[in-house]
Amino acid sequence: MNSNHRNKPQISIITAVFNGEKHLEQTIQSIINQTYENMEYIIIDGGSTDGTLDIIKKYEDKIEYWVSEKDKGISDAFNKGVKVAKGEYINFQGDGDGFVSDDALEKVFETINPQEDVFISAQIQRVDQNGHELYISKHKDRFDKRSLLFRMSLPHQGLFTHKSYFQKYGLFDVDNVFCMDYEHLLRSYKHFPKVVTKDNVVARWRADGLGNGKTLEIFTEYDKIKRDNKVANAFVLSCIKYWILFKYYVKRIIQK
Repeated sequence: MNSNHRNKPQISIITAVFNGEKHLEQTIQSIINQTYENMEYIIIDGGSTDGTLDIIKKYEDKIEYWVSEKDKGISDAFNKGVKVAKGEYINFQGDGDGFVSDDALEKVFETINPQEDVFISAQIQRVDQNGHELYISKHKDRFDKRSLLFRMSLPHQGLFTHKSYFQKYGLFDVDNVFCMDYEHLLRSYKHFPKVVTKDNVVARWRADGLGNGKTLEIFTEYDKIKRDNKVANAFVLSCIKYWILFKYYVKRIIQK
């Protein structure tokens, strides 16, 4: 191991998958082809019955750890991955997601201090089910935690979380169906850690996951999560809830 390798923080990339044969191989290749040296790849499969396991076995010499067994959903799968992860930073890439270039991680971790930087957030490319770009997420120079009151402004495909955060705030709540990563962030809202923002696009986020077409259900879970974590008083949260719903319905009317 050279000195350059030792000086770079280890990154654990976790993929939770269930019957993901359509896009999994593309995701795996985007991860194992990274030029960043100090990285491990973990796959947690929920007991797939399609060709997912054949794809995993094809690349298992490049995968640090994988398991296939029934689970209690994405949160449970994420938790299994976190428990075995050895990296200083943890990132989640779903099947269908993945890094946009082979040097994506190199660019994100060029100037990072693992002793201070808890969250590292790079931009993501949102794509439709066919891989066509919908938009690129935008960053301000300084992250404002108040953006989390309105939306998930730190999507997990572009977020690298120091393992100390999991040690302090615990694992994901398996009772959350869609927004487990959002709830996990809001646990620390009142004393939110430092976020280092990166202007480069690191990963793609494909619009075909569990939450696809479930916008109102997601909004309901968002509202419950915010209230459970007491991120603002009830009146403010109600105003935010109805503002979000107002924009949603206006957008639907315009698009008809």
